[in-house]
Amino acid sequence: MAVMRTARLSAAFAAIALLAAACGREFKSVSIDGSSTVYPITAAAAEEYAKESKTRINIGFSGTGGGFEKFCRGDIDAADASRPIKDAEKEACAAANITGILDVQVAVDALTVTVNPMNDFVECLTMEELLEIFRDGGAQTWRDVRPEWPDRRIHAYYPGTDSGTFDYFVEAVIGKDAGHRSDGTSSEDDNVLTLGVSADEDAISYFGFAYYQEAGDDLKAVAIDAGDGCVEPSQEAAAAGEYALSRPLLIYTAEQYLRDEPEIAAFLAFYLRNSRQLVKEVGYVPLAEAAVQEQLAILQPYVPSPSP
Repeated sequence: MAVMRTARLSAAFAAIALLAAACGREFKSVSIDGSSTVYPITAAAAEEYAKESKTRINIGFSGTGGGFEKFCRGDIDAADASRPIKDAEKEACAAANITGILDVQVAVDALTVTVNPMNDFVECLTMEELLEIFRDGGAQTWRDVRPEWPDRRIHAYYPGTDSGTFDYFVEAVIGKDAGHRSDGTSSEDDNVLTLGVSADEDAISYFGFAYYQEAGDDLKAVAIDAGDGCVEPSQEAAAAGEYALSRPLLIYTAEQYLRDEPEIAAFLAFYLRNSRQLVKEVGYVPLAEAAVQEQLAILQPYVPSPSP
C-alpha cells in the first residue's frame, strides 16, 4: 500500500539542504505545520516551489490543533487547518501578540468513511448509524448497528484529538450531546489509520479523501445517507455540495508575518496560483478559478513584486 508522499518529499528537501551547503547558497525558510489532511497539498506545493525558489519550506503534520498551538506561540509562519480557528486559539495568539490573523482556502475535502475491502455488508451508513458507531457508549458490534449484520466487534480507528478532522467529525456527526468514543485506535497521522483499516476486517475509520484515494484497493469507501439517499464520496459530489461530509481546507498566517517576511506571501501566492492542478493531483477538490482569485486577493497586498 502506498503511503502519502512523506518519504519522497523528505528526501527531496534533504537533498536541497545539502545542495545549498555545497554551493554556499543562503536559503531562507518558511515553516508550516498542522493538519495532516492539508499536508499532502502543502507538500506538493513546496516540492514545486523548490524548483524555482531559494526559499526552503519546512512542513510538519502535528494535527490542526497542534499546528495552531505552534502558530500561536510564534513557532511557525503558517498553519494548515481542516477546520476554522477556535476563539480560544485566537485568544492564545493575541496573548502572544500575534494579530491580524488571515486564512485562505486552498481546497475542498470529502471526508471519507472507510472499511476493509473484506467487509461485504457495510455499503452505506445513515448519519444516525455513523453517530451510533463513533459515539461514546454506542454500538460495540456490527449487529448493534443493524440486526442483520454480523455479531462481531467493531474496531474503530479515528484521528487524534489535535486533529481538525476529529473536531469536524464531532461537530458534523457526534454533536454536542454525546462524546466521541475513545476505545479504539487514534492517531494524528492518517497513514496510520489507513494502514490499520487495510489490515483489519472489522475496522472502520474516517479521514481525508486524498488518503482514501492513495490507498486504492486497500480500502473501501462507505456512502453516506444524510436524508436524500446514499452518496459516495467523490470530487464531483463534494464540488456540487451533494456529499454530507464536505469541508473547506485552509491555511492560516498573520498580517505581521506577511509584512515582515515577504517569502511567506510569495510561497502562499505560488501555492494558490498552482492549487487547482496540485489539489486535483493529490486527490482533493480544487476551488473554482474565481474562488482562487478571491483567495489570492487576500494575499496580494503582501506579495513582493517580481525582480526586474
